Amino acid sequence: MDIQIGRGKSARRAYGIDEIALVPGQRTLDPSLADTRWTIGGIEREIPIIASAMDGVVDVGMAARLAQLGALGVLNLEGIQTRYDDPNPVLDRIASVNKDEFVPLMQQLYAEPIKPELVKQRIREMKQQGGIAAVSATPVGAAKYGTAVAEADADLFFIQATVVSTAHLSPESITPLDLVQFCQEMPMPVVLGNCVTYEVTLNLMKAGAAAVLVGIGPGAACTSRGVLGVGIPQATAVADCAAAREDYYQETGRYVPVIADGGLITGGDICKCIACGADAVMIGSPIARAAEAPGRGFHWGMATPSPVLPRGTRIRVGTTGTIEQILRGPAQLDDGTHNLLGALQTSMGTLGAKNIREMQQVEVVIAPSLLTEGKVYQKAQQLGMGK
Repeated sequence: MDIQIGRGKSARRAYGIDEIALVPGQRTLDPSLADTRWTIGGIEREIPIIASAMDGVVDVGMAARLAQLGALGVLNLEGIQTRYDDPNPVLDRIASVNKDEFVPLMQQLYAEPIKPELVKQRIREMKQQGGIAAVSATPVGAAKYGTAVAEADADLFFIQATVVSTAHLSPESITPLDLVQFCQEMPMPVVLGNCVTYEVTLNLMKAGAAAVLVGIGPGAACTSRGVLGVGIPQATAVADCAAAREDYYQETGRYVPVIADGGLITGGDICKCIACGADAVMIGSPIARAAEAPGRGFHWGMATPSPVLPRGTRIRVGTTGTIEQILRGPAQLDDGTHNLLGALQTSMGTLGAKNIREMQQVEVVIAPSLLTEGKVYQKAQQLGMGK
């Protein structure tokens, strides 16, 4: 039901992940029986978690390690890795500057041209190290470097922007990327995003998307909502886009996964996103905390280096453990940021969900009081009061 903001504007109520809770059903099962497998572009993964295509999160080594652990990492093809032969000194500089120097430095560093030969080299390195060669570019980058990605035989191509649609208006001098044609011509599955509405999700699936990314600006390192005022709280966005997936599947028989992207920190966040209809999640800052992450304990957004309108920030996330501890445990922290797979399996067991499909059907309730309870808990932790 719409809520009237004023005489000239009404709005629909939307819900964030912190405002909902999952309700146990009539049965439970041992967590070891919970099947968390999912498939994207014909590639099956045990862990429904994708590491974001951000320079502080995924490099070649991290992508390979994520694949070994049963997850997936996506390499940013328009970042540091494809601009510099040796990205390590550059990453050291990013981690060393103060807050006031950060954005100007990023704009300077990212002004270095992307090298198509490095695009190919990084993809080949990922495959040589036993990883899944999943890479990401903006629509403009996809048009420029799509040929190089195809020649290097990447496994998955993510086309990502703050907002992606099949109906993009541009000046006559600029030809927008034809998503339908691109999906048809690329030799590997193409993932499209980001979006937050039923209609756009349906159009992206009709365009040939192998999966759709859902979320605009909810991430800790993204300031799009503050700068642009654009976005829908994740619980509602995921539920709307999952409804489009179900309708498209009924109509065509083709199942297109929905991936919740951004704003997810804990195992509980991931569980609630899947309960809202997601098949998997894409996370950044939880992975940036890994000892193997290239960010040196920092995390920053993809739109941070924009020369005209930066929409990202650098946050210090620290290093809390190895990527194995974060994904599979054993957990050394009790805040839900370690052993994300174990958290999902335990939640599924508590809810009686045998697989991801059943997890998408569990009962969800609106519980805004949980947000207040969480703040009370956080304050107690800060004061050293424990639980």
